[in-house]
Amino acid sequence: MKTVGIIAEYNPFHNGHAYQIARAREVSGADYCIVVMSGSFVQRGAPAFVDKYTRAEAALKNGADLVLELPVVYALSSAEFFASGAVALLDRLGVTDSLCFGSECGDISVLSEFAEKLLGEDEVFKKVLDSQLRSGQSYPNARNAALQASAPHLNAYMNVLMSPNNILGIEYCKALLRRNSSMQPYTIRRAGSSYHDASLSSSYCSALAIREAVTQSGSLCDIKPLMPQSAYELLAPLQGKTCPVLPDDVSLPLHYQLLSEQYKGYTDHPDIDQTLSDRMIKKLPSYRCFTDFCEQLKTKNRTYTRIARSLMHILLQISRSDLSAFQAGDYVYYARMLGFRKEAKPLLTALKSQSSIPLLSRLADADGLLTADGLRMLDKDIYASHVYQSLVQHKFPAAKDVIADQGNEYKRQILKV
Repeated sequence: MKTVGIIAEYNPFHNGHAYQIARAREVSGADYCIVVMSGSFVQRGAPAFVDKYTRAEAALKNGADLVLELPVVYALSSAEFFASGAVALLDRLGVTDSLCFGSECGDISVLSEFAEKLLGEDEVFKKVLDSQLRSGQSYPNARNAALQASAPHLNAYMNVLMSPNNILGIEYCKALLRRNSSMQPYTIRRAGSSYHDASLSSSYCSALAIREAVTQSGSLCDIKPLMPQSAYELLAPLQGKTCPVLPDDVSLPLHYQLLSEQYKGYTDHPDIDQTLSDRMIKKLPSYRCFTDFCEQLKTKNRTYTRIARSLMHILLQISRSDLSAFQAGDYVYYARMLGFRKEAKPLLTALKSQSSIPLLSRLADADGLLTADGLRMLDKDIYASHVYQSLVQHKFPAAKDVIADQGNEYKRQILKV
């Protein structure tokens, strides 16, 4: 039995995602496909466009056999920790033979070489990186300059570092190397539009394009050809009832949390130093909404996305100590199931005997299966899900009955497709 792992967000699920799953199974020769997916909040620092169960079901109906939730502390982290947490989860399952991801580059040898160089930073790299950061350069620019100085033979491929999926792919390769994992990496060249392309110019358009089209028109008509039929049929009944959930929907609860913590500052949260904390406090009186506050706070060396993630850490009460403790404990303590295909029972049987972490299908079982740190990590996931559902209920009052039935994580049943 061969199993391929995919790390994803499916925000929302579209044709490109279905293509990736099919190609991943093909290039790896896998019998089964496990997806590790962000839950209620996604890596760009925002609530998910549609709930995690709908996105998981779309994946299961389009080639995935098992969907696991990536703990929120990693779903809302930088590319490095997002990749490290997800790769650790797949690795600790004990059954994952390969990892397949999309990239603009499409060449695993190039991505692997960058990973090896970045993982084994030499003195030249460290010196140039430090100098660039001290001069006020952003980390990506400083890293690129350090690579050019320490690895001239890679200069011809520096454009690889300009594309988001390439960067994330390099982080996946680094995580595999760091763990000395037996998982074999594969990459598939991204089809259609680029990650940041907001146009609906291709049948393989970006998730960004779909989100913006729905947000601007309030209709799903334009995006129907861009999604597998089964994914569209899952999304359509939810439009205007429980989705879309947009970044500014966090504005009110975030403002409350910022006000609650302003007198002690925000440096207890990941990626927030004293300078950023002071800047947040200074600009708090002019707070209007989440996206505007991100715009006010971003600087030359702090991107909008980095600021957005920091604010989500504040909203969800994720601390530096949480992240440090979880990383020290080999990143993950459980594999929480969102859903599986009934035909994949042999995969579940193998997982139960080979995984080094518990396979969690019911929250009621958590106390007897998890360590104290595992329970603390799970509490963060549950809290994030309940915050997300409160956003839905506030935005769509008519969804009250749906939330009552499905919004409580302790009552929600895993999907069986």
